[in-house]
Amino acid sequence: MRSTRIWRDWRDLPEALRGASVAVGAFDGVHRGHQAVIAGAKAAAERLGAPLGVVSFDPHPRRWFQPEAAPFRLMTADQMARALTPLGVDILYLLPFDGEMAGMSDADFAEQVLAQGLGVRHAAVGFDFTFGKGRSGSPEALRAYGERLGFTVSVAERLDDADGLKLSSSAVREALKAGDMDRAAAILGRPFAIQGEVIHGDKRGRTIGVPTANIALGDYMRPAYGVYATRSRLPDGRVIDGVASLGVRPMYALESPLLEVWLFDFDGDLYGQIIETELVAWLRGEESFDGLEALKAQIDADAAAARKILAS
Repeated sequence: MRSTRIWRDWRDLPEALRGASVAVGAFDGVHRGHQAVIAGAKAAAERLGAPLGVVSFDPHPRRWFQPEAAPFRLMTADQMARALTPLGVDILYLLPFDGEMAGMSDADFAEQVLAQGLGVRHAAVGFDFTFGKGRSGSPEALRAYGERLGFTVSVAERLDDADGLKLSSSAVREALKAGDMDRAAAILGRPFAIQGEVIHGDKRGRTIGVPTANIALGDYMRPAYGVYATRSRLPDGRVIDGVASLGVRPMYALESPLLEVWLFDFDGDLYGQIIETELVAWLRGEESFDGLEALKAQIDADAAAARKILAS
């Protein structure tokens, strides 16, 4: 399977990257609602004999307009590209969201970015898609622009779960904050995962026989603090079960939250390498313990619970 290529501008594109059928949106999480929009672009790509693309933005527009907002991202650009690959997406146009982009009217975005820059032949959007300065553009406006500029437009309908709740990035965040990993995975279509570089920690875990791979959370949203059953993908492709603590460790009061993963039956040096850890199930909240012996006993119990869940 070919991997999705990332391209970070809309100006001066090579001819081979123009003329795609694209899905347009933030697509943070590439959840099942997003996948329905992309399916509309894919149907048009097949009909037109065009490449399939996704148009998204970096940084997320919310980060541009609310720079002091709490971390909220569900995935990195690399994770987005990998989530798009099995959907058949050829190109991820990850456009810079800067002052120029933020100031564009909806008409300018349609003409300068989609028509002139990317040369799109079709644009697929969600039913609640807005674009342009002040969110002035709507799917209906985009369809009108497309008629004038030479591209067609499709609009995906709202997609709800069995309880009638909209499948959205906000719904994923709410589930993660509640520690409801099953609901988050049901909306995403896969477990939520945190990817990052393994950094040096205080190495206290080694003193009790529990060496951990530590990952800073960066701009990822903060799921419920506590202990999780996990699966981690290493750079060499191996996937290893484990148990992880996510949070500030009440016994040590970390300044910034950390993901600390104990990889079962693994003995290797991962410092400086990028790993991706799926949070499969939430086991319990953060706790303080009366000394290292009590902590070690609880970690052993957590590991046993995680092994049981992951084996099933």
